[in-house]
Amino acid sequence: MDLLIPSLLFGAMLALIVWNAYRVFAVVPDQDRSYLDRPPFGFRVAWPLINAFVHYFGSLISQNYRIVTLLRLRKAGLDYMLSPDQFFAGKVLAAIGFALFAYLLVSMLGSTAWYFMLIGLIAGFYYPELWLREATGQRNKSIFRALPFYLDIIILAVEAGTNFTGGLQQAINKATDGPLRQEFGRVIRDIRAGKPRADALRDLADRVDSESVRRVVSSIIQAEKTGSSLGPVLKAQADQLRTARFQKAEKMAMEAPVKLLGPLVMFIFPNTFLIIIFVILSSAIQKGVLTWPIFKPLIWAFNWPG
Repeated sequence: MDLLIPSLLFGAMLALIVWNAYRVFAVVPDQDRSYLDRPPFGFRVAWPLINAFVHYFGSLISQNYRIVTLLRLRKAGLDYMLSPDQFFAGKVLAAIGFALFAYLLVSMLGSTAWYFMLIGLIAGFYYPELWLREATGQRNKSIFRALPFYLDIIILAVEAGTNFTGGLQQAINKATDGPLRQEFGRVIRDIRAGKPRADALRDLADRVDSESVRRVVSSIIQAEKTGSSLGPVLKAQADQLRTARFQKAEKMAMEAPVKLLGPLVMFIFPNTFLIIIFVILSSAIQKGVLTWPIFKPLIWAFNWPG
């Protein structure tokens, strides 16, 4: 009887908490994602929390942050996956998750250092920024590698009598799926929707934000304005891109020994020296060399009291 009333109160409180949590998520409207791509895995895991955060606190996000973040998401190819509000919500939830993980880790170790939670909070908030930067870099590298192949297909189609739009369509049909194929497909859709070809190509250069794509777009627009043939222009651009890709690979190969020098000095060399010193000291102990008078100050220093 003594435990009945507290148990009932605890059950009622737990039911009230569950009901309020359900009400919090029940009033959040569902987003129409019919024409949107699938979000990244980390955002899919916390998607209900992200939508709830956007619904309740999205009005606090400034318009300037939305514009800047949308441009960054577009350069990473994520503008049809995430909105700026959802990306900011992911940053906040990542900060809370990292802070809770740091708290659990510190509790398991039996420490009360609160600054670990602060470090986890800051690291979690900026981790999506690092992920976005890495995704943008990987996307630009993929586009830089695939661009000469696309130009070759367009050159073959143009020299066979097809216009640039038809050559671009042939390149999309023949190539494998990737960031550049998606971007060229978007250019085709913009042209078919009535946008001028020069404007569609300029939008491509703005979305990708790659110097190689910007040069190719400028060459195509300039050739169309002057009435020049696209074949020689695209062929020169493809040769230049292959040369630049080879030079970049050569530069990375030359930088590899310099980058390996740091790990060698910090991790490999000290271990090698410790092994050599251990072998020398073991041999010296076996032969009784350390008992010589010259080594007595060294032995005395190692046996310092306290």
